[in-house]
Amino acid sequence: MKKRVFNIIILLAFAALSGVVVMQVYWMRNAFLLKEEQYDNSVRIAMKSVLNRLLEAHTDSALRLLSSPDPCVFQKTEVGDVISEPILDSLIKAEMRCMQVGDAYEYMIYNRLNRHVVMGNVSQYSDELFISEHQQSIEALFSPGDYYFSMYFPQKRRQVFLQLSLWMVLSAIFLLVVILGFWYTVYTVIRQKKLSEIRTDFINNMTHEFKTPMATIGLASEMLLKPAVLSNQDKAQTYARVIHQENERLQHQVEQILQIAMLERQEVTLQMRRFDLCPLIYELIEAFNLRAEELGGRISLIKDCESVYIYGDRFHLRQLFSNLLDNALKYNKNIPVIVLMVKVENQMVEVSVKDNGVGIADEKKKVIFKNFYRVHTGDVHDVKGFGIGLYYVERIVQLHGGKVLVESELGKGSTFVVQLPAMAKPIEP
Repeated sequence: MKKRVFNIIILLAFAALSGVVVMQVYWMRNAFLLKEEQYDNSVRIAMKSVLNRLLEAHTDSALRLLSSPDPCVFQKTEVGDVISEPILDSLIKAEMRCMQVGDAYEYMIYNRLNRHVVMGNVSQYSDELFISEHQQSIEALFSPGDYYFSMYFPQKRRQVFLQLSLWMVLSAIFLLVVILGFWYTVYTVIRQKKLSEIRTDFINNMTHEFKTPMATIGLASEMLLKPAVLSNQDKAQTYARVIHQENERLQHQVEQILQIAMLERQEVTLQMRRFDLCPLIYELIEAFNLRAEELGGRISLIKDCESVYIYGDRFHLRQLFSNLLDNALKYNKNIPVIVLMVKVENQMVEVSVKDNGVGIADEKKKVIFKNFYRVHTGDVHDVKGFGIGLYYVERIVQLHGGKVLVESELGKGSTFVVQLPAMAKPIEP
């Protein structure tokens, strides 16, 4: 799939997911508003029910008074003569419980003309009660004056939210799952796409690396079949030597790939033993100095290395440091100046390899130890290799219980520091 098409699909999927999230938030907001409106209607119904029951009680008492021998003995001139506060309070509690409104409320009966409060449980929301949207006239019960029954619910939004909390939580969980699933899918696809590109690059490099020695072997073999070459002992030895060298090169390349495959399958068995690291370092410096001197450079040790003992696999550690020195020579456009240093600090052996090569950009430092990854310097084949050297370095160091650090600046060289557990020097007899 082309990169442009892939990006368009990702953008469309992201836009669709964003639309789903926005629509879900919109519908949840509407659900909250509808629930709030339902809450208000329940309060209005409860308040009217309270007034109706008071009216019924008042009508019954008025009829009983009219049927009495002396109906004019008692005249109701105050609101308190018509409405009993204890009865009003009990009726409100019963109706609010019936309508599932809750008991977090304040109420009062007051005169709207002079804002005189007649009765109620007013404590801290008196101002809110005067302007509350939940007010009912009690003119049917007591007509003199402009009296109103008012209620205020300070926790209305909280109660509405609690009633919707289960659905809101479920909706949020489902949205989160969808978003995380989308993110993980996109991340996986992008990661797999990058891995596919890296593996394609690896196959191209491997083909190129194998093609050169195979072509050389084929050409040398073809020359050896010629009678004129066979009769010349010096030429025959030269071509045989070329075949032998190129065959060793192929074997080394195949061995590298097999080692990485075994590392990934965790099938590598280290031959661990105590040995002195210093002779190995001197051996490597001597071997790689031949290549460095051909380029006009040099590999040196800052100070002498004497009896630094570790417990490890000498073969794999040799290969590890060979990879670092090989990279220091390959990724270098200048006359190579490579400096090694060995020191023991905090029971750890530190071997640093410092070069004056091309360096590594900051954003590349996190990925240079990934398998098949290669820091390109232009053309795909400008630097030979499979991109498995630093991956091998990190895995071998980890298997030895150590770690590898890198300090680098683009254009100013790199320093790789390998830290391995140190061991005490054996006691001489």
